[in-house]
Amino acid sequence: MLPLPPTTIVGVVGSGAMGQGIAQVAAQAGHPVLLVDARPGAAAAAIAAIATALNGLVDKGKCTAAERDATLARLTAVDALADLAPAGLVIEAVVEDLEVKRRLFAELEGIVGPDAILTTNTSSISVTAIAAGVARPERLAGLHFFNPAPLMALVEIVSGLATDPAIATTLFDTARAWGKSPVRCRSTPGFIVNRVARPFYAEGLRLVQEQAADPAGIDAILRESGGFRMGPFELMDLIGHDVNFAVTRSVHAAYFGDPRFQPSLIQQELVEAGRLGRKSGRGFYDYRPGAERPPVPAFTTGAQPDRVVVRGDLGPAAALPGLLRAAGVAVEEEAEGQADGPGVLVVDGVTVALTDGRSAGQRAAEDGIAALVLFDLALDYAKATRIAITTRNGAPYDHLTTAASLFTALGKAVTVIDDAPGMAVLRTVAMLANEAADAVMQGVACAADVDTAMTKGVNYPLGPLAWAERIGLARVCRALDALAHVYGEDRYRASALLRRKIWEGTRFHD
Repeated sequence: MLPLPPTTIVGVVGSGAMGQGIAQVAAQAGHPVLLVDARPGAAAAAIAAIATALNGLVDKGKCTAAERDATLARLTAVDALADLAPAGLVIEAVVEDLEVKRRLFAELEGIVGPDAILTTNTSSISVTAIAAGVARPERLAGLHFFNPAPLMALVEIVSGLATDPAIATTLFDTARAWGKSPVRCRSTPGFIVNRVARPFYAEGLRLVQEQAADPAGIDAILRESGGFRMGPFELMDLIGHDVNFAVTRSVHAAYFGDPRFQPSLIQQELVEAGRLGRKSGRGFYDYRPGAERPPVPAFTTGAQPDRVVVRGDLGPAAALPGLLRAAGVAVEEEAEGQADGPGVLVVDGVTVALTDGRSAGQRAAEDGIAALVLFDLALDYAKATRIAITTRNGAPYDHLTTAASLFTALGKAVTVIDDAPGMAVLRTVAMLANEAADAVMQGVACAADVDTAMTKGVNYPLGPLAWAERIGLARVCRALDALAHVYGEDRYRASALLRRKIWEGTRFHD
């Protein structure tokens, strides 16, 4: 199939933030665009706002004045749905209400030509359910942009039960011709991004609920160690807790109460209090004039260690011995025959190990290690600027200072969190990968599209499945099993596909 030619007229219904952004994208790609809104004057106001945005691009040298003028010339505000009759593609971006959308498409079907493609920008409503209200559901699909549409690369091409595969392919090719990174998915609750991203928020919220750390500390760890652009709490504040909580509740209900998607009482309380994040002035953080972000104190340590012994394979933390040597620390790696079991670093009698999903207390008891400190996963230990550590409750304080000195010797800030199983980064990444694996197993999308969706749609530093392969699928599964054992909850059940990949010795990506 080929993309729709630039001569195809694009109709956009709804001129809010999403409709306005989509209209701009289509016009910049060369299409004549008809923009309509039920509110008088709203479509014209949206075009004026697009002009302001394009003027800003001209000022920054990202767009020429001629390109701006040509884009604006392609945009037309119209007064009624009937004016969309010549459109070959219609994109709906109205309120998230199933009946409203069904009525809209039923009306549109009698206005546009028989070959016109009808699409919805819904982020949470079943495309199958929307299409059930039209006579020809095969020509209706989801075309889900992310906000702000002119800047965000991802577009989810969502096929309902009746969507013609050729229509989905045309939309995929058209989105790519518009400079986007499209992915294909089946119409299931949350599609790809809003489903797979749930653990990013949920695990942070659970850590706060269990008093393992505060929001500022978890955000710092996920950013500075995990490599995420934003931590879960600052991201929820940006999205708006009313929106984020509603999506979580919607996905949870759509999956018949699956505990993986269980909403948080903490977030519910914020919504009830009207603390919706940036837009209301308060959320997890205070955005009122003069308010300051809570500091994340760095754990203080003693002198740099003189010598470290490395035993076994450090796996994802294999870069640490080389980094320590470069920092002037003597590193002794034990002979292969003496290095059985999971890799650890030993400094002044304290065993320092990468978390495997067990708490420090559980691991110390099960492995017979009295002096044990765990450290969290990092995306890249060379580039990470912060490392989280923990130890069992009641352990001597000097165990923490000794372990922390390894990381301060590398110039990294150290954050101590309570003894939560899986810590912060590992449990978050493991749960993201697990949800991604289930999405692939259930035919929602292929592994490549899932990873593309998460890197392009929510700016993850790596796709969850690629990240799991980097860590090791068996290591991810062990972490999930450890979490399931501690909590006794189905929430942490490992995906059957993840286990199958481990048993078969195969990967999600070739």
